[in-house]
Amino acid sequence: MPPKLGIQRPNNRLEYHRPKIHWNEAKIPPLSNESKRCLRNLAAYRLPKQRLSYPRSKCAAVLVALFVGRHGDLYVLLNRRSANLRTYAGDTSLPGGKMDPEDRNLEDTARREAFEEIGLPRDRSKVPLLCILEPFLAAELIVTPVVVLILDNTLRPILNSDEVTSLFSHPLVSFLSSNSPYPSEPDTLEVPYHTSFETKFSGPPHQSFRVHQFLTGREAGGIKPVFGLTAGMLIQTATIGYARQPDFEVNPPNAATTEERIAWALLHRKVFQEACEKEGVDVSAAQRIVDNFLKRLQERERKQEEKERKRELKKRQNKL
Repeated sequence: MPPKLGIQRPNNRLEYHRPKIHWNEAKIPPLSNESKRCLRNLAAYRLPKQRLSYPRSKCAAVLVALFVGRHGDLYVLLNRRSANLRTYAGDTSLPGGKMDPEDRNLEDTARREAFEEIGLPRDRSKVPLLCILEPFLAAELIVTPVVVLILDNTLRPILNSDEVTSLFSHPLVSFLSSNSPYPSEPDTLEVPYHTSFETKFSGPPHQSFRVHQFLTGREAGGIKPVFGLTAGMLIQTATIGYARQPDFEVNPPNAATTEERIAWALLHRKVFQEACEKEGVDVSAAQRIVDNFLKRLQERERKQEEKERKRELKKRQNKL
């Protein structure tokens, strides 16, 4: 029997390179105690066992590149996408893109894309891996964040103008806060630093997910806020690193998990269905996850209906 195409449980098969970090050789400012704890937590993080299999053609990765600022705090590199791009033109994003045939794994994808877009070296001694996060669902891709640390602050970006207009940074810890890290910036005086809204998920009934937005403090210069998928990834990175929850609610109550949303997409979105069929990807785990989710959803609805029925009965008894 010929081997099946596609990535079968890709994150479990990858052996990511985690070189020992020699702090005394790093060309970075001294770390604050909070930053030390954050980096330790990220370096200790291990991706939970992944139950789903994904078609390789629909896999992508982004690089969450952290560096140490002058006061020992951690910042993340963000870029402004070129206005000439066909998708998400001008948006604030993380460097990244789709997996290429020559990429050995998703870490390679993220590093290659960062090198091509902003000139970040692939040298793992200068930019070691910290951790791999759970994948996120985009419109037509399954995107995995790869978190690294830049140990050499003398590195200078080389921007690919066809893809990236500018490069800037933002404090990582600020993705856990509703308050701006730049309170004196004009753009943050009149508009809330953090906002969010719920949008319907194209899947099971009565389901929605929360979209977050953070101001960059550079909106007057044409930089768009950190929004949507990028914001979600940075909230997750900061939550793991600083070992605390944000001061805002990340998801709506009883919302589907990201794994459940991806499972639903693999089974019901045409682009994923076709890719799974073409590459021979086993979707049985996705079916089990969706079935279990629907059972829980039905059970919640049954309990809610029972609750409403009892409330109505009590009202009638009180009238008698």
